[in-house]
Amino acid sequence: MTTDTVGKVRWGVLATGGIAATFTADLVDLPDAEVVAVASRSQASAEAFAERFGIGRAYGDWAALAADTEVDVVYVATPHSAHRAAAGMLLEAGRGVLCEKPFTLNVREAEELVALARGRGVFLMEAMWMYCNPHVRRLKALVDDGAIGEVRTVQADFGLAGPFPPAHRLRDPAQGGGALLDLGVYPVSFAQLLLGEPSDIAARAVLSDEGVDLQTGALLSWESGALASVHCSIVGGTATVASVTGSHGRIDVPDGFFHPERFVLHRDGRDPEVFTADPADGPRTSYKHQAREVMRALRAGRTESELVPLDGTLAVMRTLDAIRDRVGVRYPGEGAGGGEPVPVATPV
Repeated sequence: MTTDTVGKVRWGVLATGGIAATFTADLVDLPDAEVVAVASRSQASAEAFAERFGIGRAYGDWAALAADTEVDVVYVATPHSAHRAAAGMLLEAGRGVLCEKPFTLNVREAEELVALARGRGVFLMEAMWMYCNPHVRRLKALVDDGAIGEVRTVQADFGLAGPFPPAHRLRDPAQGGGALLDLGVYPVSFAQLLLGEPSDIAARAVLSDEGVDLQTGALLSWESGALASVHCSIVGGTATVASVTGSHGRIDVPDGFFHPERFVLHRDGRDPEVFTADPADGPRTSYKHQAREVMRALRAGRTESELVPLDGTLAVMRTLDAIRDRVGVRYPGEGAGGGEPVPVATPV
């Protein structure tokens, strides 16, 4: 990585939709970050985005951004069906990449990107901002330190009320639509943050006429005997809560588990302890934490993040593939199974 004389990390942004705007608004507020370029399939869209955020260079195609040698790392905010192509182009050109979740459509694509990044020695990270959230990290530290004993169960849900019309990206198979990849990636990632990759998976889903999942429930299990129940939906607004139960206690996250304001630790024989997010960490919806993690890794000369390791991303993608395999969701261009599902017992 090369940076300018004041040590700022130079960012590019690929895509100009809502999530790109949200991330960029946080990024421009960081003193050690500089957004120097943006790209879109439309020159007009790129120019409007650049004007909105004071970005110096606006490109009407992805290749021009990939070729910009004055960009250290690019945030990829395209629909997930385009992640493989966009991130691959950038990595080939030597640009670091922070790629929105879900990382790709399937594990095959994810493995290709990881192999490309590792082979070229270029930075790559999934934008799983939950893993970088300080309060989520506090929860994980408590679990890792044995605050509730051995983890027995994890429960997490994420659902939106909708309704979404058939033409919406969440209903469009060509854009990787459905509840699982867009929302279910959070409960699955939460469970695997605490327990690692499951050894057995069962799942059920309700599919739309287009063939994407409207809601999905999965039961993940581990050889330790731990279980995780995860649920996602685009036809019902869920509570978005999580709970982790161990042999000696429980942690409840009562709202927004992937960016919590607080959680409650229940330990056998003790009064409940409420852990509230530190105001100094900023708004719980902030994307600054993952941006800082990217820049910390780049400055340290690392090509992977310790908080969002690529092996962990691949493990989550294997689980998502396995769930899709069980419920019968296929995207255009995929063969049977989509990616490389985890071998599991007969689904319920």
